[in-house]
Amino acid sequence: MKYIGFLLLCFISYNAFSQDGFSEFETYPSFSECSEIDFSGEEACFKNTLKKMVTANFQLPAKVSEENYKGEAIVLFEVTKEGKFEVLYIDAIYLELKDEIQRVFEELPTISPATFNGKPAYAQFRFPLKIPIGYTEMLSPSTETATANETKSVQKKNALTEYDSIVSEPFISQRNSSNLFVPLSHERYNRFDAEMNRVGNNSHTATKPYLYNEVSKYYDFDAEFEQGKTRDSWLGRKIWNEHLVNFQGENYWFTGDVVLDLQIGKDFQSDVAFTYNNTRGAIFQGGLGENFNFYTVVFESQARFADYFNRYAESIGPFGGNPAVVPGRGIAKEFLDDGYDFPVAEGYLSYKVSDFFDVQFGHGKNFNGDGYRSLLMSDIASPYPYLKFNTSFWKLKYTNTFMSLRDVRGEVVEEGSYRTKYMANHYLSLNLTKRFNLGLFESVIWQNDNGRGFDVNYLNPVIFYRSIEFSTGARGGNAIIGITGKYKLSDQINLYGQWVIDEFSTEKVFGGNQSWKNKLGYQLGVKYFDAFNVPDLYLQAEYNQVRPYTYSHNSIVLNYGHNNQSLAHLWGANFREIIGIARYRKDRIFGSAKVIYGKRGFDFDDGSDDRYYGGNIYRSERDRAFEDGVKIGQGNTTTTLFSEVEAGYIINPVTNLKVFGSLIYRNFNPQVNTDLIFKENTVWFNVGLRTDIFNWYYEY
Repeated sequence: MKYIGFLLLCFISYNAFSQDGFSEFETYPSFSECSEIDFSGEEACFKNTLKKMVTANFQLPAKVSEENYKGEAIVLFEVTKEGKFEVLYIDAIYLELKDEIQRVFEELPTISPATFNGKPAYAQFRFPLKIPIGYTEMLSPSTETATANETKSVQKKNALTEYDSIVSEPFISQRNSSNLFVPLSHERYNRFDAEMNRVGNNSHTATKPYLYNEVSKYYDFDAEFEQGKTRDSWLGRKIWNEHLVNFQGENYWFTGDVVLDLQIGKDFQSDVAFTYNNTRGAIFQGGLGENFNFYTVVFESQARFADYFNRYAESIGPFGGNPAVVPGRGIAKEFLDDGYDFPVAEGYLSYKVSDFFDVQFGHGKNFNGDGYRSLLMSDIASPYPYLKFNTSFWKLKYTNTFMSLRDVRGEVVEEGSYRTKYMANHYLSLNLTKRFNLGLFESVIWQNDNGRGFDVNYLNPVIFYRSIEFSTGARGGNAIIGITGKYKLSDQINLYGQWVIDEFSTEKVFGGNQSWKNKLGYQLGVKYFDAFNVPDLYLQAEYNQVRPYTYSHNSIVLNYGHNNQSLAHLWGANFREIIGIARYRKDRIFGSAKVIYGKRGFDFDDGSDDRYYGGNIYRSERDRAFEDGVKIGQGNTTTTLFSEVEAGYIINPVTNLKVFGSLIYRNFNPQVNTDLIFKENTVWFNVGLRTDIFNWYYEY
């Protein structure tokens, strides 16, 4: 047990008498004797009064006195929001000492609690107690007059205590005002979507993930975390309301947490006994100074999914022997007979340069748009390296993102290595009125050919790239442009949309021949917050369609994809779909329902027809089936009905740990059955425990 105690001291020890952890918006706990003391004297008064009361009431146990023990006991305690003293842990050599210290602290009076942003707050402390009271360690014998050698000896002793002096101050979370991202989860973002979209807000909601300091302007994270608090014990707080490990120094802080995604389920149409996902990981995040933050998360996963999902993962498998790419996660190797093993790591550094500029450099995902889907940049693909610059002032926000992507197909591999390509995105968001937002998007992809590497032409931060693409040659890059819009009819109803243009020929458009060159797509949607005046009931309807051959290119490396996955819509192109979503939350209980109906066009893979019908963005346009008369759903026309119901309980809102159950129904009905595309019904049930910090998409 003493080793457990040592670990506790390492992870939750706090400096009892340090004022550095409190800003001008915070106060120390206060005894009645300190009620008239000004702010600058609060720390000293709390320190001195506590020492006085403890020493006055402390009675040295007989056994300790008989054995003439001299040493130190360490007390970890907190002052609750109600102003009560609560002992968390005592490190002392005698059980009698622990009992006496516990008694003394139980008899301390109720005091005024610490405050943060004007609200009562918990404050934790570390209190060293010399035994016997008043005992101080003596220096080695020496002459009565201090000499230079004695002074050096004292200095050396002070230096040797430097390590032990590094202890945490009272931990008051700074994450909510930091430059860290709110993890990109649909259910998580839904909690503050209404507040971000009130009429009159100058927020920019299409660039995700959001920074905590952006959302905190409109949403009270602290109030959310207060719901259903359980603080009966240290273990209870760690499970229900706090980070597992936290530390706060003079000008830095960090937290550490365990990540879990443990699921078990059943695909009722499969011969396999059960499905599962076994993900373990760890998150480490924090801040250095006021403007610099860091975040890293590492996952180790083994899984087996429903049959249709497994087939899709294997159909996009990489060159080199690994059997699959797990959508949204990454390249997987075999695990047992029919499972996958796929480690994933994400992380970033974030720095606020000034009130107008911030920058992030990391490995993760990005999203552009206000809908469930994005036709511009989505989070459905694997993580990738990126560098992002945000400029915010007046009524606009301008985001520049530079990415390094990979093509992992055998036909493009060079010397056994995956092909590298690069992408640069610009997105300009402008609040034209307090109700209407307009966004302009452009993206260009180029490949690392002829030793070209990262082309400095695309570092130009000014919209648009199309002229640069032409100036660097016919195969210089693949440019895509887009327009987004959002209109707030009221605080409850928002309309939104997107329009993506991969290639556009006015002659072909107005000629009415449905040319393949008209590579376009659009989205229309509506959100209804507090629907029918029911608090936290959210309804959403969305329509998406993308014409055939959009996102593809005649230089097949220049498609709009990464790791054999689309960077926009998970269906690629040549589809239309309608989506209905309902979400509800009551305190920590949540539930959602989703229905998706779509029409898609696949290529035939039965050997009878090898033409390209426009759905698979990884094929070359040169293999297209038609010049004119191109229609959505052409090829092996397939209808899809997908529905999902999920309900659960948020165990810890700080880490977003949840217990949940879900039921998926999928009806897949192609015109022609082939080896990969065939008629199928799936009912897939899952239960699990999950730290919800990224989105799973199963609508393939």
